[in-house]
Amino acid sequence: MFSSETKIPRARVAVLIGKKGATKKEIQKRLNVKLEVSAEGDVIVSSEDSFENYLAIKIAKAIGRGFNPKIAFYLLNDQYLLEVINIKDYVGNSKVKLQRMKARVIGTQGKSWKMIEKMTDTNLAVFGKTVAIIGSNENVDVAKQAVDKLLHGADHGKMFGFIERQKSRHF
Repeated sequence: MFSSETKIPRARVAVLIGKKGATKKEIQKRLNVKLEVSAEGDVIVSSEDSFENYLAIKIAKAIGRGFNPKIAFYLLNDQYLLEVINIKDYVGNSKVKLQRMKARVIGTQGKSWKMIEKMTDTNLAVFGKTVAIIGSNENVDVAKQAVDKLLHGADHGKMFGFIERQKSRHF
């Protein structure tokens, strides 16, 4: 029997459990695992298979980082991965700088966020102190570099140009 633990924000516990426990049940059914979730956000996964444990933890982390469960289930496909960028690594402990950087990634009315998703064929979630990305390996890498450029202060136009150049190299 394998067991793994992770912690998610309290604000995301209800999403992980789902309406009448639907999301939790779906994770348990699809991966043949036992999922225990505390009100504080402690998640314990038990299973006979270590890989199923790993996938359940990855899905729980994705939901904890702000993704809709439907998007988190993309991680069941081995072509998809989850990348989490901690904004505090760029701004330290300043709450003002943290808010400003989140705003840069999101953009006016979510425009920057939506464009990064569209241009890189990934899904982004900006929650708490992190930006999380789900997508295929090469697309996540391009999206991560784009977010990194924004967090380092690059102009949005130059960041979009970077994505265009990266995408044209792959096709």
